[in-house]
Amino acid sequence: MSRNGRTRRITDCTAGGGLRPRLRSPHGRRRADAGEQAFVIGVLTSAADFERARAWRLSDAPDYACYLRETAELLAEARRRFETVRARMFHPQDFEEFCLLHGLDPVEPAARDRYLVNPPLQTQLLAYQGEELAGDFVPRLARARENGLTLRHADLLLDGGLYDERGRGVREAYQRGAEVFRRMLVGAGPGVYELRLAVDAPGGRLTVAARVLQWEDGVVRINDEDLDLLCAVLCTGLARELPGLAVLHGSQGSAEACGEYRPSAWAWASGGQDWAPAAGPVRLDGVAAEPGYRLDTVC
Repeated sequence: MSRNGRTRRITDCTAGGGLRPRLRSPHGRRRADAGEQAFVIGVLTSAADFERARAWRLSDAPDYACYLRETAELLAEARRRFETVRARMFHPQDFEEFCLLHGLDPVEPAARDRYLVNPPLQTQLLAYQGEELAGDFVPRLARARENGLTLRHADLLLDGGLYDERGRGVREAYQRGAEVFRRMLVGAGPGVYELRLAVDAPGGRLTVAARVLQWEDGVVRINDEDLDLLCAVLCTGLARELPGLAVLHGSQGSAEACGEYRPSAWAWASGGQDWAPAAGPVRLDGVAAEPGYRLDTVC
């Protein structure tokens, strides 16, 4: 459901050996196989995280702004040298806890390598395709960490079935969830929206906030990681029959309508079996919405 009509899925994290290009990058790694090279890097996403990580000598940069410039240059170089370039947020607290759990010295490059390619955290990886690092990409990395934690929670609720293609019930729930999302968008029509979703689950609420752009021809633009998370949370709610609330809000309209846009906000609720218009006005994460349209009337 992206603009190019396909969804990129990151299902593995391949890294090995050490990359030592012109720029110092002790937190980047690659696979050395000639036919399948990949580069994985952890990126500090705030000045506070940069200061906290100084003791581990991740970078020689004097400040965070310089660190971002050097990292951007490193990523550009990696794109020229490797077939695949991926990044994830380097979270200092997560890294400290990882080292403590595995008895690793956080100053050692091997500890950072193991942290980056830790299989349970591979859902936090994003493909880097030349985006401006200090623009939207760094915030996406931070969101990807939160999304990854939510995906792990959802997978636990499904007994590991979220990525197990053998689980027919989960697979059917995933398809139903994707269809719910599609019908919400079809009913809304073209516009710029945000979908907020909350499902009450054991262990804490599963939440999603995803920005969506829909053109007049029905083509949808949404970050792939957000689409994956939306469908996973909808799937979990339906598979486990958990109550939930969804709000789609934003500006409805298009350039073909003479550039006229109007604020809109619709709400749906689920008792666990299916999604239907909310019983009355609702507020989710500060966003007020009126009951939405019936999804079973949307083709």
